[in-house]
Amino acid sequence: MSVAVDPVAAGLGTSGGGAIGVGVGGGAAAMDGARPVDLARHPSGIVPALQNIVSTVNLDCQLDLKMIALQARNAEYNPKRFAAVIMRIREPKTTALVFASGKMVCTGAKSEEHSKLAARKYARIIQKLGYPAKFKDFKIQNMVGSCDVKFPIRLEGLAYSHGAFSNIVLTGAKVREEIYTAFENIYPVLTEYRKCQK
Repeated sequence: MSVAVDPVAAGLGTSGGGAIGVGVGGGAAAMDGARPVDLARHPSGIVPALQNIVSTVNLDCQLDLKMIALQARNAEYNPKRFAAVIMRIREPKTTALVFASGKMVCTGAKSEEHSKLAARKYARIIQKLGYPAKFKDFKIQNMVGSCDVKFPIRLEGLAYSHGAFSNIVLTGAKVREEIYTAFENIYPVLTEYRKCQK
């Protein structure tokens, strides 16, 4: 089940450029019990964990994708299926889509810093193949966070779908604070639909 949340209603204003999507379902539990929670920042006592960050960067040069796929490690290119080279690195564990125009999309990082570090590593790989790749206009395009609210939710009351999940997935944020704000605004609604244990 996925519920679109109005950014104004969620306290996000209009600067985010779009709604934060909220899904209730089988996402990963994301509460890190090892660190104390700042209750002023997270009144619910729950901090959504970042699960995926999508960023873009412009390498500012034309690329021969076939050559890159042949020379780079962990790279695949099938132009009949997709118009980009798919590259992967292990640390941070991410995937990049590299287009002939020099545009690159990096996905899979778990933090803003790791997303930028991974994008820089991919740019460096392209440079080592002989291209004058730069690192221009790095931007985080989407963030996905998830958390476990620790109680089952009456989904039939919240929507028309049935189930007893307690995990929440928040998508569409451009900055971490938008995920936190959206969760704190949706949490009181979720508590109203707390499933009574029999």
